[in-house]
Amino acid sequence: MVKFYSSTYTYDYAFPAVTLAYFLRYPNPYSTHVLSTDVIERSFNPETQQLTTVRLHLKRSKLPSAVLKLLPRSLLGASKDGDSQSYILERSVVDVREGWMDTESRNLEWTGVLSVVEQQVFRRPAAAPPIAVTNPFPTPDSSAVAKSGLQTAPELEKTDVTSSVTLHSRLGQGRWKRRRVGSSAADDDATKLAATADEEAPKVGFFKSWSTASLQRSIELIGLKRARRSQPNAKEGMKVVLERLREGGLVAVLEGMRRDREMVHGASFKRIGARKEGEEGARWMEEVDEHYDE
Repeated sequence: MVKFYSSTYTYDYAFPAVTLAYFLRYPNPYSTHVLSTDVIERSFNPETQQLTTVRLHLKRSKLPSAVLKLLPRSLLGASKDGDSQSYILERSVVDVREGWMDTESRNLEWTGVLSVVEQQVFRRPAAAPPIAVTNPFPTPDSSAVAKSGLQTAPELEKTDVTSSVTLHSRLGQGRWKRRRVGSSAADDDATKLAATADEEAPKVGFFKSWSTASLQRSIELIGLKRARRSQPNAKEGMKVVLERLREGGLVAVLEGMRRDREMVHGASFKRIGARKEGEEGARWMEEVDEHYDE
């Protein structure tokens, strides 16, 4: 069983700016759950002019109450409040010359419970010819850009995006496969059992597989609803970074990232303080507020 979700939309920004914003999108006000991002591999192919990047994101999440009712917290590694952390592996390939970027992100935790693979395709509109872009955000008084006509055509100021999410639960399949392997390795004399036993075994297996299938379907539906809800926030986060680039370039983006990172850590410290009792918790919250208000 597999659940699938897809959407298409357009950013009103040039392709070079969108690809840059993609790599600078964490943290932003809409992604306070992202704790860290690390580049673990990056390579450039001079023949194809393609940049390949592999990154690892650490994200904090609160598991849906519906999942906690279906599965034990020990299996999910979640706290009593449903808080958990997970690693996301992201791989991207950018071809600025041809104007496309393909990305794929997949979870590394709980893959036996639910595997989530998100794929995105960023494309410069087909009407836009390949160009050499030197400034993704030209200013109105940039005479060189105005004279050359680069980045003035409306189609050059847009980037089309196709996003898809595939969810697949394998919960219970490992145990089923192990039982199947064990039964195939049994002594051949087992095939000489009474006919009544042969007829009853499939019935028991049918009900067990039906129970597993129902659980898998429920997990996939919960994941699908969550994926749909997260898409608007992902787009809004990208727009925040793009607007910062437009207004102040990389300096504005880096300054915004610093503020967002402080906000993320400040929220984390406040959650710790909320768990403390009495005067100790009050002092903790007061110190956090004073530090992040400076």
